[in-house]
Amino acid sequence: MLDNFKVPRHIAFIMDGNGRWAKERGLPRSAGHRQGAKQVKEIVRAAADLGVEVVTFFAFSTENWSRPKSEVAVLMRYLREFLHKEIDGLHKNNMRFMVIGRAEPVPKSLQQEIKKAQNKTRDNTGVKVILALNYGGRQEVVDAAKGFARDVISGVAEADKLEAEDFGKYLYTAGIVDPDLLVRTSGQMRISNFLLWQLSYTELYFTDTCWPDFGEEELKKAVREFQKRERRFGGLNAH
Repeated sequence: MLDNFKVPRHIAFIMDGNGRWAKERGLPRSAGHRQGAKQVKEIVRAAADLGVEVVTFFAFSTENWSRPKSEVAVLMRYLREFLHKEIDGLHKNNMRFMVIGRAEPVPKSLQQEIKKAQNKTRDNTGVKVILALNYGGRQEVVDAAKGFARDVISGVAEADKLEAEDFGKYLYTAGIVDPDLLVRTSGQMRISNFLLWQLSYTELYFTDTCWPDFGEEELKKAVREFQKRERRFGGLNAH
């Protein structure tokens, strides 16, 4: 049974295994990406039902541009489809849509659609749905360091007074609670340059299930495992 009082506030997902899922079924990789995009909708709904406040999906990394152009085009097309089909539903359900990552070289037309979707839902107070697009954890820390350096130069900040919680204000996720739980599908056990700063004390959950098969029951299984763990944040346990 799930403990409704120990539900993670923020769950982050590395959505791995779309290609493997498709290959096992004799389908093109694009079919795996299409089914994977559908799972995002199911997981958002299931997480909201559990009382999760924030869900973050690693949709496209800064390294993914090295994939075949045809596959990149498919991924971008499915993101457009998600914006066209799902934003109204998210808005209707009081959910806020956000994107983190570098804008360039995401196509300008897609950047405009993302901005429009974010603006439409920015005042909503329900679940925050975050897509990490053209995102890299190291790149985020570099961008944050640049932002802090600019503030030091302009006199807004003092270098010697910088604390960890202050630095967090310069990250893409400023104002967002750090993930309590990271879920990675398809059997891979690494974090792949994802939310490096924010995952400092996050519980990690790895499953062999490919993302297109990761549904509500799989999510509940991950949350149940999370609830078994004792989070000490560097301290001693209570026993």
